[in-house]
Amino acid sequence: MSKTKTTFFCQNCGTQHAKWMGQCASCGKWNTIIEEIVIREEKRNWKTKSTIKHPQKALALNQIQFSEEDRIPTNNKELDNVLGGGLVKGAVVLLGGEPGIGKSTLILQVALSLSQRVLYVSGEESQTQIKIRGERLGVKNTDCLILTETNTQQIFSAIEEVQPEIVVIDSIQTLHTGVIDALPGSITQIRETAAELIKFAKETNTPVILIGHITKEGTIAGPKILEHMVDVVLQFEGDRNHLYRILRAQKNRFGATSELGIYEMQQMGLREVLNPSELLISEKEASLSGSVIAATLEGQRSFMIEVQALVSTAVYGTPQRSVTGYNIKRLHMMLAVLEKRAGFRLGAKDVFLNIAGGISVNDPAIDLAVIAAILSSNQDVAVPQNYCFAAEVGLAGEIRPVNRVEQRIIEAEKLGFDAILISKFAKISESKHKITILKAAKVEDVIKALF
Repeated sequence: MSKTKTTFFCQNCGTQHAKWMGQCASCGKWNTIIEEIVIREEKRNWKTKSTIKHPQKALALNQIQFSEEDRIPTNNKELDNVLGGGLVKGAVVLLGGEPGIGKSTLILQVALSLSQRVLYVSGEESQTQIKIRGERLGVKNTDCLILTETNTQQIFSAIEEVQPEIVVIDSIQTLHTGVIDALPGSITQIRETAAELIKFAKETNTPVILIGHITKEGTIAGPKILEHMVDVVLQFEGDRNHLYRILRAQKNRFGATSELGIYEMQQMGLREVLNPSELLISEKEASLSGSVIAATLEGQRSFMIEVQALVSTAVYGTPQRSVTGYNIKRLHMMLAVLEKRAGFRLGAKDVFLNIAGGISVNDPAIDLAVIAAILSSNQDVAVPQNYCFAAEVGLAGEIRPVNRVEQRIIEAEKLGFDAILISKFAKISESKHKITILKAAKVEDVIKALF
């Protein structure tokens, strides 16, 4: 006989507590601990004979068979790049993003384009609503079956009936199981339903895609433990006021987490952006001060971004430092280098920095472009539009080389830039490049070359 029990869970991190407390001892958040009713099944000894018809056997590493066919291409190049080549059979993928950002549109678009049989389970929309969206996307696929259900037992019954090769759950927060007597969307329900789906994926070798909402703090709603349970965690980012969406891998057991996918939201769905440089560089009729192009890398992809800076006299007593898409601590470091090593007095001026296109960049190779943009705005002298930059700046004012500089030079040459400014210590073959390669060892050399 199952025994009913109540316990306390933190709604932020999922930590279980024996009693109610005002502050979670694990994550430090206040007023996040809520009492939930839990029905625990009778514990079984691990030595008890398993009820699985075909239990897994322990194998040596060299006995495990693997081939490239164990990945399923999604027919979406951007998603395949982020996943590392496609969906791995038996993998559980969690896609998170803000409401209305386009998560369901992206997954439905992928599901309709696959040649495999897909079961799309929706707990938020009716079949009619999904049909309207599917017709708007303009993709027709009879192998994509739509099911509107939130009970996991009913979902598994449908899975046994249709035998899908890929299962999509939209969203994990709407599911509930009869094993646990708790509200849908609670910590207990999310953890239990996710565990059931993960067990199904591993035993049947079927990929499962889970869609999850994120909170206002930017984390996936529900316990953090959900991110540890799944194999891949994807984050769909972007501003609903802009057309561009960015897909990042925060965790990937089968590939790199540095890859980036870029989409453009259109009336007919999400369009893959294969050349991000076209979107991230704004078109101008004339050269403007404070605008500089940098060559950056995201995973295996190189592209150009526009760094914009505005330096003005501080009207208020304390100068402002504001950034968008760049680390503000690194901006403070760049300003200190300019003041100490180059003699520019920027301590009494407001400095605003923006990475155009709404993208966030952590590549240190854009340091030189940041300094050039700040000096351009301060001097009100425009940097030539056909110049781009790729170098890191150290605290001593030295221009440091960056990794894979050859790939950055090739990208700049392909997009029609006339010159690229890099570190003097970068080891490259200049003879095979048509683009002019300018080299600098210190910040002072950059100032002399540009201004």
